[in-house]
Amino acid sequence: MCGRYASFRDAQDLADEFAIADLADDARLLPPSWNVAPTDPVRIVVERAARDTGEVRRSLRVARWGLVPSWAKDPGVGARMINARAESLLDKPAFAKPFAARRCLVPADGYYEWRRIETPPAPGSTARKPKVSKQPFFIHPEGSAVAAFAGLYEFWRDRAKADDDPDRWLVSTTVVTTAAAPALASIHDRMPLTLAPDLWDAWLDPAVGKDEAAGLLVAPEVRMTAQEVAPLVNSVANNGPELVLAV
Repeated sequence: MCGRYASFRDAQDLADEFAIADLADDARLLPPSWNVAPTDPVRIVVERAARDTGEVRRSLRVARWGLVPSWAKDPGVGARMINARAESLLDKPAFAKPFAARRCLVPADGYYEWRRIETPPAPGSTARKPKVSKQPFFIHPEGSAVAAFAGLYEFWRDRAKADDDPDRWLVSTTVVTTAAAPALASIHDRMPLTLAPDLWDAWLDPAVGKDEAAGLLVAPEVRMTAQEVAPLVNSVANNGPELVLAV
């Protein structure tokens, strides 16, 4: 799974990278984060048709990480839907509808994953079980490229708020995951599905149906590199450039 990631690139740099036509104010003002956690506000790239003209425009917007289905009774369920398995998108009601019509890209500078390490008891120790620890890794595209995680987004209406309340709608998102690449499988068996630039247009295009979009889920992997980092990332209270430094 992907439960933490880093997104510290400037909003204008992302707008240039993804050929953004509309840069929302909240996306432009969202501060950098080296420790994005579930339910945090995050930037997403979407394409939607304008209501007045029907013109499809690409925009950079903010959504809450953790998808809240439109039919959910309360938004709390989103904390359990930060990831969507690529293999079962069409089988899960919460993901099937947005997969068909509301796909997005989640820009990231990299993500974190933890390798489970078991240390046998020392000779003469009374301990019967091995000591278990977890080593964090920062996994990112080779070079300085941005990672574009395949994502889905959804709208949830808060029925307790008035029709003219600007906060009546919640936009939420989830990151699609897939089996880990062989080079990363020793760290964790899952990883975010990262799409290469030549697939961005098709993934975002609302005219591309679910069958064609499903073909993008098995696209060749984007090469990623992993480096051990300090356990500072284990706490969401820590958030700074030192989190991604190799140790």
